[in-house]
Amino acid sequence: MAKFDSILGTIGNTPVVRINRLAPPGVNLYAKVEAFNPLGSIKDRLALGVIEAAERSGQLRPGQTVVEATSGNTGIGLAMVCAAKGYPLVVTMAEQFSVERRRLMRFLGAKVVLTPAAGRAVAMVDKAIELAKAHGWYFTRQFENQANADMHSRTTAREILADFQGQRLDWWVTGYGTGGTLRGVSRVLAAERPDTRIAVCEPSEAPLLSSGLEQSRRADGSPAAPHAAFKPHVMQGWTPDFIPKLTGDAVDSKVIDRLIQIPNAEALHFSAELARKEGIFVGISAGATLAGALRVCQEAPLGSTVLCMLPDTGERYLSTPLFAEVPADMTQEELAISLSTPGAQFPAATG
Repeated sequence: MAKFDSILGTIGNTPVVRINRLAPPGVNLYAKVEAFNPLGSIKDRLALGVIEAAERSGQLRPGQTVVEATSGNTGIGLAMVCAAKGYPLVVTMAEQFSVERRRLMRFLGAKVVLTPAAGRAVAMVDKAIELAKAHGWYFTRQFENQANADMHSRTTAREILADFQGQRLDWWVTGYGTGGTLRGVSRVLAAERPDTRIAVCEPSEAPLLSSGLEQSRRADGSPAAPHAAFKPHVMQGWTPDFIPKLTGDAVDSKVIDRLIQIPNAEALHFSAELARKEGIFVGISAGATLAGALRVCQEAPLGSTVLCMLPDTGERYLSTPLFAEVPADMTQEELAISLSTPGAQFPAATG
């Protein structure tokens, strides 16, 4: 193993893993497993990219507080980066996102300011803007910050090109959260692997891009209001209630070949299937992206190669519907296994 000067050196260079039991025959399906980043998600890349860009430009001063609005993974990544570099961090987060996320951020030293669920993502963004202006904090602006997309162009895209050098790569399948991965990778693929088509997934319950409706924006690119096509969905971090500026930039660049809508149930199903049939432990958005990739595979010619992004680890979702059917106590089947031999039995319950 290599030696690193800090934990930040371990960000990126995530593995591409073949999907075997879930992939249809005759098609090569691979997944880029971003849970291998040190804090378990693709947003570790974003966090390092925007902080180091702000340091280089002088926008972020030594010891200055950083603030961001997040559904969780960006905040967790920023908490790691800020802890390693010595910056205080405040995140604003809508209350409906999983409790594990806020506890992880606080464990890493961040302060978490919750915003009412009714305001959804736009309200937590507005709160971050308000706090930054009131206190002179540095607002990382993940949804509009070009350093987010640039980091993916420098790292994620280059890793994909290296992994498939001299080989077919017919489709790249992704979702969008901030739009940083989509924007940063798609422009590199369009320039250097124009043979690779790009499919973008979004929730059926919130088909923002598929709707064709414009996103209202302020002059700085931030959302002026929630998007009209948004409805709540289970894919945390995968499509806020607005189209981020970076996502809009990717749409405007005309690099997207296909939009795929994924329903909640399908996302949950394939998250569980990845764990049980491939041994890959990921979150709901990863299950949704795999569902989209499987649709692409079903229609692709034999011999095609498809790569999809798996954004984060399943440990972010213990309190969500993903684990609703997973019991903490022994099931009847497990109890029967226990009773099949005499040792280490619990005392029988007495009425």
